[in-house]
Amino acid sequence: MSTIITWYGHATIGVKTNNQYLIIDPYFSDNPATEVDPSQVKPDFILISHGHGDHVGDAVAIAKRTGATVITNFEIANWLNNKGVETHAQHLGGGHKYPFGYLKLTLALHGSALPDGSYGGNPAGFLLKTLDGQKIYFACDTGLFGDMRLIGEEGIDLAMLPIGDNFTMGPDDALRAVKLIQPKHVIPVHYNTWGLIAQDADEWAARVEAETDTKVHVIPPGGTYTV
Repeated sequence: MSTIITWYGHATIGVKTNNQYLIIDPYFSDNPATEVDPSQVKPDFILISHGHGDHVGDAVAIAKRTGATVITNFEIANWLNNKGVETHAQHLGGGHKYPFGYLKLTLALHGSALPDGSYGGNPAGFLLKTLDGQKIYFACDTGLFGDMRLIGEEGIDLAMLPIGDNFTMGPDDALRAVKLIQPKHVIPVHYNTWGLIAQDADEWAARVEAETDTKVHVIPPGGTYTV
């Protein structure tokens, strides 16, 4: 089995594995980096890393339309339950077996206030082990932290790392993250949505491949990569 990754732009990611379709941080409406309308996607599961509006995005509307289960932290899960959305709550360091594989919530250094100002718990990344043993690390919105090395000890086939700076790691720290994680492959995300987080991904890719053994895949919004 293969796993197909779609980067929709910003931090919105599609994952197709074991005949299951996941969407991470489903920000489609008002997202200048994508031409996809939220009515076009039909996920089985939605993963939300933290409570900010550009990550919760269209989760409520998509989940209600498709019946998708939303996987997120306990606080966001409760917030979504009150809006009539089916959820599965996890927390940092905890994992669970799903039809698509084993998913663990990892640390992330960021905020998590929900769009209405409610407390959104702790931000998270996701470590996915697919049913055929592929290990994919979605760092989501985060700064650099030393325990990325521990995540790397899992043996990461693909990492998806933010490089936009200002709100997350910039190119320099994202390069340091690659050195800590040592993934076989990496895809940069969370950049060029707005001028504030504009970056040259090709330049970053050249630096990564010059200084590490990791292969970089720079894909355009809407582009795919097969793990």
